[in-house]
Amino acid sequence: MSEDSSNNSQGSKSWLEKISQAFSSDAQSLQDVLDTLRSAEKRNIIDTDSMSLIEGAMQVIDMQVREVMIPRSQMVTVKTSQDPDEFLPAIIESAHSRFPVIGDSMDDVIGILLAKDLLPMVLKGSLKKDKLLEVLRPATFVPESKRLNQLLKEFRSTRNHMAIVVDEYGGVAGLVTIEDILEQIVGEIEDEHDFEEEAMIKEQGAGEYIVKALTSIEDFNDFFKLSLSDENFDTIGGLVLNHFGRLPRRGEHVEFEGFRYTVLNADNRTVRLLQVQRL
Repeated sequence: MSEDSSNNSQGSKSWLEKISQAFSSDAQSLQDVLDTLRSAEKRNIIDTDSMSLIEGAMQVIDMQVREVMIPRSQMVTVKTSQDPDEFLPAIIESAHSRFPVIGDSMDDVIGILLAKDLLPMVLKGSLKKDKLLEVLRPATFVPESKRLNQLLKEFRSTRNHMAIVVDEYGGVAGLVTIEDILEQIVGEIEDEHDFEEEAMIKEQGAGEYIVKALTSIEDFNDFFKLSLSDENFDTIGGLVLNHFGRLPRRGEHVEFEGFRYTVLNADNRTVRLLQVQRL
C-alpha cells in the first residue's frame, strides 16, 4: 500500500472513529454530534443527501406536534349530519385519503373515514348517511406538545396515519399525519395534489404560507403587497439566498421586510421550497 493510500485510510478511520464517539456517551449535546458529522461531510465521508437525512431525523427529536400540524381552520371534515351529495364534492376536491368525521361541532370528532372504505359504498350505490358510522375507524388524539419522534414511533406500532391534535382545554387544534412528520426528515413530499402546477404560493393559515423558491419577485410582491427589488434577482429564492449569503440548510431561516423565510426543501445546489411567515 502506498504512503498516500495509507494516510487516506488513517484519515478516514480517524473521522469514522470520531463519528462513532459522537454517538457515544462522550457527546455533550446533539450539536456536538452535528458538528462532527458536518466535519465528516466536508471530508466526503458522508454525502450531502445522507447528511440531510441525518439532520432531518435529529431535528424531529426537538420538534412538537404543534409545529407541523394542519391547523383546525384547514381541516377537511365530514359531518354526520351531511348527506353524501353534500360531503362528496369536498372529499373529491381535496384528494386526501383520510377525513375526520365530526358530530355537532369541530371538537366532537366521532372517528376517521378512509376513502378506500368509502369507495366501495359509492360504487355499489349503498352510500347512505346512516351507513357512514359503520365504516369509521377510531380516532387517535394527541396533545400539541407531543414530540414528533414519539408520535412517529406510535404511528409505526399502531399503523395509524393520522391523529387529531388537541389543545390544553381538550379542543381540536388541528390534525397531523405521518407524512407531516416524514417531511421533516426527508424534505417536502409533494404529490400531484399538494400543489397545483400553476400555484406558486399556498396559504397554510395563521399568517403562514408555502412558497416555491422559483416564484418571481414580481408575483411575490403582488401577493404579499410588498415592494421587494427585482433589480438583481428574478425569484424569491434568489433573494432569500442573497440574504443568507450562503446555501442554507433545511430548517434554517432568515428575516427581512416583516417576514420570516424558512427553508423547507433544498439540495446542495439551490433552495426549492420556503415557508413564509408574517412577523
